[in-house]
Amino acid sequence: MSPMGIRLSPLGVAVFCLLGLGVIYHLYAGVISSRIAAFTQKRTVDLRDLLALSVEAAVQGGQEVKRVRETNMLEEKTKGKTKEGASEKLTQGDLNSHRKMYYLIKNTYPFLQVNSEEHDETNNEQGVWNREIPDDILSRVEGVREVPADSITVWIDPLDATQEYTENLLKYVTTMVCVAVNGKPVIGVIHKPFTGKTAWALVGEASNMKPHAIYNMNSPKVIVSRSHAGEVKGFVQKAFGNSSVVLPAGGAGYKVLALLDPIDEEMEKADMYIHITFIKKWDICAGNALLSALGGHMTTLKGQQINYSGDFGNKGGLLASIQLDHQALIDKLTHETLLTNTERLVIHK
Repeated sequence: MSPMGIRLSPLGVAVFCLLGLGVIYHLYAGVISSRIAAFTQKRTVDLRDLLALSVEAAVQGGQEVKRVRETNMLEEKTKGKTKEGASEKLTQGDLNSHRKMYYLIKNTYPFLQVNSEEHDETNNEQGVWNREIPDDILSRVEGVREVPADSITVWIDPLDATQEYTENLLKYVTTMVCVAVNGKPVIGVIHKPFTGKTAWALVGEASNMKPHAIYNMNSPKVIVSRSHAGEVKGFVQKAFGNSSVVLPAGGAGYKVLALLDPIDEEMEKADMYIHITFIKKWDICAGNALLSALGGHMTTLKGQQINYSGDFGNKGGLLASIQLDHQALIDKLTHETLLTNTERLVIHK
């Protein structure tokens, strides 16, 4: 024994430390776990904040889309084929917009699930939302409607209608953000970069859009994709008669806006929107939320609700309407004489 006291061997020191840590753990484990639980429970998001952030993301993405087009620096590529066999375009506008939109949301709420049409991690934008809420949202939407963060899925389309974008058909181009809670779309934002107009809605609260004045179910104007307008024309006329009109258009966002009061002078007016093939959820989620907020509907061609969690695709076709008897439209589309044709178009393409 040392004259100065007890000297522990290295092994003794290690045992002493472990015993000390054990005592500390037992004393504080309950406190630590309760604080972790409290932190987890605090991961909620106010939907009004998320609406304002979604608008800002769509606008910032739209600014990139417009800048790239106006400087003619598209750097156009092909990223593959659609299920219909058409070339799927990718431009610098898509990528720049993705970076702005994706990172603005993720840097503000890192714990949210964000699904984007594009995937580019080479340039992490540093922007964080400034927490400013536009006056039109402040005046129409009450705050403090919080939902658990783990129930949220955000869908962003950084550039809808890329094909039309490359062809300079700019009225069809939009940027879109949608927020789904437990698979149901509750926030929808559709921004038109080349007119600067933005449509938004929070289901159960408010929207800055409204339906247009008159809808016709018997001789409807049906807006459809430019890429397969010929196939859809016969399908529509069998269901609604030869007097029905097919309006070819680009971009799912544009087609939904055509069902509403015109957001700008470039917009067409339609009575319903039909899509007969596979479509990605980032193309349609924002429009679904807008229609739902205004009392409209977006379903598969057989009337099934679309779940915006899980996989990225909707295989059942699409029927969107507002201020019409949606079930009656479904009945016409799924009538026995049309069923075989519907299933062939939707499932086997």
